[in-house]
Amino acid sequence: MSAFNRLPAVVALGGGHGLSASLSALRQITPRLTAIVTVADNGGSSGRLREEFEVLPPGDLRMALAALCGDDEVGRAWAEVLQSRFPGDGPLGGHSIGNLLIAGLWQQLSDPVGGLDMVAAMLHVEGRVLPMAAVPLVIEADVIGADPAQPDERSVVVGQEQVALAVGDIADVRLKPDDPPAVPETLEAVAKADFIVLGPGSWYSSVIPHLLVPELAEAIRTSPAQRILTLNLVPTADETPSYTASRHIEVLAEHAPGLRLDTVVADPTFVSGDPHLATFVRSLGAELVVAPVRMRDGSARHDPLLLASVYAGIMGL
Repeated sequence: MSAFNRLPAVVALGGGHGLSASLSALRQITPRLTAIVTVADNGGSSGRLREEFEVLPPGDLRMALAALCGDDEVGRAWAEVLQSRFPGDGPLGGHSIGNLLIAGLWQQLSDPVGGLDMVAAMLHVEGRVLPMAAVPLVIEADVIGADPAQPDERSVVVGQEQVALAVGDIADVRLKPDDPPAVPETLEAVAKADFIVLGPGSWYSSVIPHLLVPELAEAIRTSPAQRILTLNLVPTADETPSYTASRHIEVLAEHAPGLRLDTVVADPTFVSGDPHLATFVRSLGAELVVAPVRMRDGSARHDPLLLASVYAGIMGL
C-alpha cells in the first residue's frame, strides 16, 4: 500500500466559511479529501446565476475549491482569481469570476460534477468538491416571532438568505424539494470514507441541510466511517444568536433523529458553563473532545493548525 493510501479518506460536509475552515485544517493532514457542499444559496451572485440560468448556486462550491487549491504559485494565483469580483452596479457588478466560470462550464458540459472537476484540475486541487444534491434546493424555516408585533406567532420564511436574516427563533427547517435527486459521486465518497466531518458553519443553512437530503442522510448513517461534529466557536449572530453548545446538539438531533456520532469537537470558550453538553453528546453515542481551536487573536475563527492537530489526534495520525 502506498503512503498516499495509508492516509485517511475524509469527507467534509458544510458550506461557506465554516466548510472552508474545516477544509483548511483537514488538508494539513490528508490529501484524500472530498468536500460535499450545500446548494441552497439564493443570495448575491449565486442567487442571480441560479435564477437566470437554473443552475446550482456556485458560490459555496467555489469557496470550497479555493480552500483546497494547490499550495503552489499556479494554484494560489487561480484561487485568487476565482474569489475576485467585478466592481460596480452594472450587469456584472458583484459577480464572482469563479461563479461565472463554474456556471459557464456547466452550460458547456451539462455536467455539474464534470465542471467542478475541471476547475479543480485548473487550481491543482488535491481532493474533490461535490454538490450535496443534483438540483438547487430551497430552505424553508418556521420562525417564531418573525414579526416583532406578534412575538408568539409562527410564520414561514423561504430562502437561505431570508432564513439567515430572519428575526425571531427558528423552530424548524426543511428543504424543497424534500427528496431531491442525489449525486452518485457524493454517495460513493461517503460510503468509502474513513471519517466524515460535519460543521462548523451556520447551523440551519449549512450544517443541518445535509441531514435533510434523504439519500445523503442514509449514506451518512450507514457509512462505516467515523463521524466527527465540529461545533462553532460562538453562537452565530444570524441563525443561533442565543444557542448554547448543547442547544446546537439538540436541534441537530431533532432534525436527524437517526444520527449517531463518534466525536464532537468543541473549543473551551464555547462550552464553559454548559452543564448539559456532555449529556447531549453521549445521547448521540459520541465522545466530547474539548480543545483550543480558536485563532489566538480572539476572533471567532477556527485556527487551521490547531484544528488540524485535533483532527489528527482523533484520526490517530
